Amino acid sequence: MKTRINIDEWNRKEHYLFFSRFDEPFFGVTVNVAVTQAYRMAKEKGHSFFLYYLYRAMRAANEIENFRYRIVEGEVYLFDKVDASPTINRPNGTFGFAYMDYETDEALFYTKAKAEIKRTQESTSLMPAVSGENLLHCSAIPWIDFTAISHARSFHFPDSCPKISFGKMTEKDGIQQMAVSIHGHHGLMDGYHIGQFVERFQELLNE
Repeated sequence: MKTRINIDEWNRKEHYLFFSRFDEPFFGVTVNVAVTQAYRMAKEKGHSFFLYYLYRAMRAANEIENFRYRIVEGEVYLFDKVDASPTINRPNGTFGFAYMDYETDEALFYTKAKAEIKRTQESTSLMPAVSGENLLHCSAIPWIDFTAISHARSFHFPDSCPKISFGKMTEKDGIQQMAVSIHGHHGLMDGYHIGQFVERFQELLNE
């Protein structure tokens, strides 16, 4: 479900109209998040660390309104929830785009996500079985402790989905951390909202 935003009454009207004219309206930041507690909890509970932090990133995004805005056929909509389309690595060195529903029930999320990973790894198709506007484009690059990242994009395609990338987990003095890159459409969000996401994501990782 989604609700159309009345642009004339929206407090982001000028921001939206200004940045939507750009050839590249996306901006991004890269931060390091502490994952010592999250990694320990994932292993204690027998969960995939990837799914453990992905779920928390999805939850944080769903709790922040600006991460649920999308541009659909020239109109801005607020979606009730957003799901994820993460890249899933295959044994042959390629990857596929998966589709994972956000669930408030974390156990249900793991069950469905594991089945989707299996489907993607056994497929030769690049595209997910389901697609849509209410997505977070997610990718994991666990081989690289990056400090910045860029994304392949078609400027002719009206994309407004946030892009979240996760890097290699590193450890220093017993503290584990991971690089996270967040890119968003500047007509729909600002650095303030990415800051809210990072703060909430870190809180969830620390639980």
